[in-house]
Amino acid sequence: MSQPVLRPWLAAARCSSKTLKGSASCSRIISRYQSTEASPFEDSKPLETLDDWYAFRERRAEQKLLFQFFEPYGAVQDQESSWKISDGLHKPQPNATISALLAAGAHFGHASTRMNPNFVPYAYGTRAGITIIDLDHTLPLLRRAANLTRAVVRAGGIVVFIGTRPDLRPIVTKAASRLGKHGFHVGERWLPGTLSNRRQFFGETIVDKTRMIPDLAIILNPLQNTIAINECAAEHVPTIGIIDSNVDPRLVMYPIPANDENTRTAELVAGVLSIAGREGAALHEADAIAEQKSRDKKSRVIAKKRYSSEEDDEDSKYITP
Repeated sequence: MSQPVLRPWLAAARCSSKTLKGSASCSRIISRYQSTEASPFEDSKPLETLDDWYAFRERRAEQKLLFQFFEPYGAVQDQESSWKISDGLHKPQPNATISALLAAGAHFGHASTRMNPNFVPYAYGTRAGITIIDLDHTLPLLRRAANLTRAVVRAGGIVVFIGTRPDLRPIVTKAASRLGKHGFHVGERWLPGTLSNRRQFFGETIVDKTRMIPDLAIILNPLQNTIAINECAAEHVPTIGIIDSNVDPRLVMYPIPANDENTRTAELVAGVLSIAGREGAALHEADAIAEQKSRDKKSRVIAKKRYSSEEDDEDSKYITP
């Protein structure tokens, strides 16, 4: 039977244990149902006697102790530690790997007939008429871009993330927020003349008092933002961009060959670069604190020398020739 009424001896045993603990009455326990059929995962018979019930409880206690013993040595997943689909945006990994790029679909390019001739060194081959991007080239170029972002922010530079597709707007917003005062983003259309014609855009006063030209531009869809790339090149601003198989890698200064139409790839690349920028911001603050301490130490040494020289001059007045 599938859901029998609780057996009288089992109800009595549970009632006695619950009565000792001061819990509900026996009538409430008897009204509950419990399956006493053998479990498909255990080599046990249905509970028939009181001894079977005691053996069942001992077996459960042994399993619980065994789980508690091995729990520190294994992975424990809960609601906080389990992976969610939003982790690529809110919890990016600091270091990219080949497997992460492969899982994000960064190796899928466009049709082989649309491949740019200058993209050939970054192509692994073709599969079903689709260009497969060589991730062995993507990974070192991504790490190079991360090192550049970290160095720029550490020197006090400004980084702007550009992603003008609707699915890229939350990515660039989140990436820029990780950099704090060093990060900005453009999620809408790039207005032509934002850098080259900035005085007419923002006014003479704002341009003279505010820093308008960034030190690094990270572009997630460069083919749709060629105007922004040209303006950055005119202002000598280095650019980092995700380059697909149908794009010329020379379009940006630091290309990252990957699938530029996949949102997960953009989340991975922007996450790695933004975390590198956040590390650079922390290093920038640490360098500023160390520099301030060095200046304070030098000022104390100069003041000490000046004080000692004044004392020597004061003593020389009382020395008779």
